[in-house]
Amino acid sequence: MTTATNTWPDYELLDFGGGRKLERFGEHIFDRPSPAAADVRASQSKWQADARYTGAKVGDGTWKGKLPATPKSLAGAMVEIPATADAKFRMQLELSPAGQVGLFPEQFANWQWIAKQTARVRRPLRVLNLFAYTGGSTLAAAIAGAEVTHVDASKPSVAIARTNAELSNLAEAPIRWIVEDVVRYCQREVKRNRQYDAVILDPPSYGHGPKREEWKLARDLPTLLDLCGQLTQRSPTFLLATCHTPGIGPAELSAYLSDGIVGHCGQPPASGRLWLATADSQKLESGAYARWPK
Repeated sequence: MTTATNTWPDYELLDFGGGRKLERFGEHIFDRPSPAAADVRASQSKWQADARYTGAKVGDGTWKGKLPATPKSLAGAMVEIPATADAKFRMQLELSPAGQVGLFPEQFANWQWIAKQTARVRRPLRVLNLFAYTGGSTLAAAIAGAEVTHVDASKPSVAIARTNAELSNLAEAPIRWIVEDVVRYCQREVKRNRQYDAVILDPPSYGHGPKREEWKLARDLPTLLDLCGQLTQRSPTFLLATCHTPGIGPAELSAYLSDGIVGHCGQPPASGRLWLATADSQKLESGAYARWPK
């Protein structure tokens, strides 16, 4: 799966190499770390960016350049994401101390897939989005007519997601905004006998809930997927998981989903690599995905 930059005017991977990537978001150009580009030589000898994250890895540096690393520095700066042929949502840009910019462009093709899967069903789907961050997948589902429960342990991320919904004219959409540890939330939903039609999740390798609950993907993902299986009666309308953890590739992620949720359906999830691509089709690996149905 490759981000189709020619169908997303507000984003472009300009170059990558030497452990870094150069990207354009709208009118802003950022130079930031990319471990997947460590053994690649950049095409250009010199990069010009509005802001550069100085660390060799995410979370290990600061932003330098024309734009200081404060939310106010990018006030009003946003990108538009075409979810369908006639529907777009918007996300604001924000330079975080950890080196992020407020969204993950490698998810672009997944956002379009989510909107397509949601729109093909002639009723509002109940979608559960876990580790939902700043809301790209939530907005892709909501703009196609879903009722979404957005769950993330980070209160600031959920606040940005709500702002993104407002920017996208989705402030009144049926979205529940939950700041909670995802495992605890799903455990409570199972006890309440709640049911969902679809699940989206993008789990980190490590993390903490709002009450310092520890998350370790290798230890906790099977438990979480079993809970998701119960919440969808092991027969979801659609399911999407993405992962950026070393050692968890497409085959492993597909196996996790089969074991936890859709194993009885007879069809394994489709899986593959997430990529970003330059205008001349040079590809930068950006994680793995598994989704069902194909």
